[in-house]
Amino acid sequence: MVKKSANKDAKVTKVKAKKPAVKSVAAKAKAKKPVEKISRIEPAAKKKVLQSKTAVKKEDVKPKEAELKITDPKVIPKIILKVIPTVIPNVIPAPEIKIEAKPAVKVEVDPPSSPKIEVKKEAVIEAAVVEKAAVPQAPPPPAKVLEFDLPIPLKDFAIKLGIKPNEIILDLMSKNIFATINQSLGEELVVGLLKARGIDFRKPAKIEEQVSKEHTEMESKQDLRHIVVRPPVVTFMGHVDHGKTSLLDFIRKTRVADKEKGGITQHIGAYEVRLKNGSVTFLDTPGHEAFTAMRARGANATDIVVLVVAADDGVMPQTKEALDHARASSVTIMVALNKCDLPSANIEKVKGQLSQIGLSPEDWGGKTIVLPVSAKTGEGVDALLEMLLLEAELLELKANPELRARGVVIEGKLSSAQGSVATVLVKNGTLRLGDMILTGQHYGRIKAMMDHTGKRVEAAPPSKPVTVLGLSGVPMAGDEFFVVRDEKKARILSALKQDEARSRKLKMSHRVTLEDFYSKMKEGVAKELTILLKGDVQGSVEALKASLLELNTRDVKVTIVHADVGNVTESDIMLAVASNAIVMGFSVKIDEGAADMAVKEDIEIKSYTVIYEAIEDVRAAMEGLLAPVEKEILVGRAIVKQPFRVTKVGTVAGSQVMKGKIVRTGITKLIRDKQVVYQGKISSLKRFKDDVREVNEGVECGIGLSGHDDVRTGDLIEVYQIEKVARRLDVRK
Repeated sequence: MVKKSANKDAKVTKVKAKKPAVKSVAAKAKAKKPVEKISRIEPAAKKKVLQSKTAVKKEDVKPKEAELKITDPKVIPKIILKVIPTVIPNVIPAPEIKIEAKPAVKVEVDPPSSPKIEVKKEAVIEAAVVEKAAVPQAPPPPAKVLEFDLPIPLKDFAIKLGIKPNEIILDLMSKNIFATINQSLGEELVVGLLKARGIDFRKPAKIEEQVSKEHTEMESKQDLRHIVVRPPVVTFMGHVDHGKTSLLDFIRKTRVADKEKGGITQHIGAYEVRLKNGSVTFLDTPGHEAFTAMRARGANATDIVVLVVAADDGVMPQTKEALDHARASSVTIMVALNKCDLPSANIEKVKGQLSQIGLSPEDWGGKTIVLPVSAKTGEGVDALLEMLLLEAELLELKANPELRARGVVIEGKLSSAQGSVATVLVKNGTLRLGDMILTGQHYGRIKAMMDHTGKRVEAAPPSKPVTVLGLSGVPMAGDEFFVVRDEKKARILSALKQDEARSRKLKMSHRVTLEDFYSKMKEGVAKELTILLKGDVQGSVEALKASLLELNTRDVKVTIVHADVGNVTESDIMLAVASNAIVMGFSVKIDEGAADMAVKEDIEIKSYTVIYEAIEDVRAAMEGLLAPVEKEILVGRAIVKQPFRVTKVGTVAGSQVMKGKIVRTGITKLIRDKQVVYQGKISSLKRFKDDVREVNEGVECGIGLSGHDDVRTGDLIEVYQIEKVARRLDVRK
């Protein structure tokens, strides 16, 4: 009874819960008919859903294909009724789905043409498929690129790669290259190591390129109305002592040649010469081969090259060298045949020599202007100047004096009274007093500016050479200079340039293979001559340094531990002590304190004013470091007439001395059929029964060879003395 009562109560409660929901027959129809229809189509839909789920379970490897089966157009109308009640409420509002009850027990879904229902169905199905589809593959990461200056120490390179230095050392050893953690790596090795790790390498843009680009953009936007014709820059080049400085001296009406040590120009000089029809800027470059780099810079800064050739000497090796520099600079070339006033001058012969090197004179049907001149009498000088101005008109040399100045450093030096001094040539724009300039590693505001005569000037227009004061250091000859507006920017760029220079000083060590490494350990350390070099100007220091380094051989190596401008100081001596170097000064003084310290520390200081002497002294010093060569000197030769046996002695060669003398000391060789069959010592040397020390030419004697009895008639016995001969440097390329 209790159970029935409970059931009735439950039933009543259920009915009461339903009453508020059912308000009319129509509402009941709406509420019941769809359920009825769903129950009718449920088996088929359920079958399809079960099939799709089974397919997903069976095809776990290809989930996308299994899910896509649900999107079959024939399945959608049947599946949608099963999916909508559970999916749609979470996606779109329920009122969006229209299901109408009709007399016939049938549920109709809007046709595909209905945008409202069709779009919603496709959105739901596609969202479900995309959500369960496989995640697409991510695009491959871009190749990693490293950018840094070269050369780079191995340990720093390892830091950039994020690995231990030992890994790089092992990689190099696998390539049969021995390296240490502090060794600098060059571009070839760096690129190879990075490529093996899938990393690209890119060199950083040079600092001067940034400033140069700014000036180039500024020049491209210049006002054409401000462009004017600028004077030509002319460089005199040629062989040593062919009269370049004397010719320029005559033109300038001054005496500069007598002031040069040894009669040879030691520095680049820049001079402005005013003529009747205009002005010309002359660059006087040294003629000695050691100043090749300086001459090359002069050619790069010039518009016209006058190749000076002596009419008596003709074309010389340095004449060809200067011509190569001029051609490489793509400038106009003229020839001045100097010393044509001498009786030994042969102008036609020299013209023939010029034709052989590609400079055919105009009067021979060529295109090269060749003018005979005399620096002594002035003959032909006016014609040369007129031709220079005419050639300048044809070149149409233009510049804009309204722009910020840019140009090239002709020379730099350190003055005890003025500090850093630089001779510059303005190529474009106008350089003014107070301008902030940046050149190489240095910058500064111009405090003073003088022309070639020493007169102070306020501004320097295009093609004018001036000497400027105020730089933070001594610039390199050949460096470009730029005027910048922002001092802070100039300071930053200068610091970056100094860092770049320090990186370049990390020279690549000689790459030693394992075979070389072990052989050098057995043979000992190679000879090395360490030099500390000081000069009066940067160009001289560079030239002397290059000449000394050319003396390097496999046997002796020249190391320049330091090269700079200025007097020899105590700090230089301290560096020489630490590096066991000799000090060479070129046209500089030795501070009193430095001289005292050098005596105390036993450091040798050599002073020179002419470069020839410096090079020859270093050559001699290097040859002194070479181990002498042991050379065999023939003392005498004898022919065996009759060998015979002697008891307790062995075979004795009865011989006659043919050349020189036979002595008991020295190296003895027994020669048979032009082949050395024995090499050793003489055990006995007799004249009849007497032991003798030596036997002269034409005398017979008995010769016993130590440990050798196979002596035959006709054999030759030669005696040599070992003589140690000093070795000479062989620097032939």
